[in-house]
Amino acid sequence: MSKFRKNSKRKSPGINTASLPDIVFMLLFFFMVVTRIKDAELKVKVTIPTATEIAKIEDKSLTSYIFVGLPLPNYRDVYGTSPRIQLNDAISRDVREIREFTLSEIAKLPEYKQPLMIVSLKADRDIKMGIVTDVKQELREVNALKINYSSHQGKIEYD
Repeated sequence: MSKFRKNSKRKSPGINTASLPDIVFMLLFFFMVVTRIKDAELKVKVTIPTATEIAKIEDKSLTSYIFVGLPLPNYRDVYGTSPRIQLNDAISRDVREIREFTLSEIAKLPEYKQPLMIVSLKADRDIKMGIVTDVKQELREVNALKINYSSHQGKIEYD
């Protein structure tokens, strides 16, 4: 006679799923924090030119973007067919709006990072340099002197 008898009818216990919702929400919050959403919807056509000497920006959180180009076909009724300046998501009506845009972008940064802000200028390769010069003059007025010209690496083709 044994004191301990094996019960062959006994089943193994089920998996405890009480913490499953906590794990799912933790993963959801992780991906919400880590995922970066596209910053700006382009309303102007930008065909980036090629360059032979390029360097990558290390900290993109310090970068603000200015796009210069012709309005896309679905925006031509609203903005016309002349070259336009896009500041993040909004089309600028006047070059002087660049000052307010740049100052607001600088104000968003912590004080110790403000001098490190870079303005990335993405201009269409077929745009005349006059509008690009106007943008640079406005940036100079607010002392935003770190300007990056976006380009692709490749051979420069002369027309």
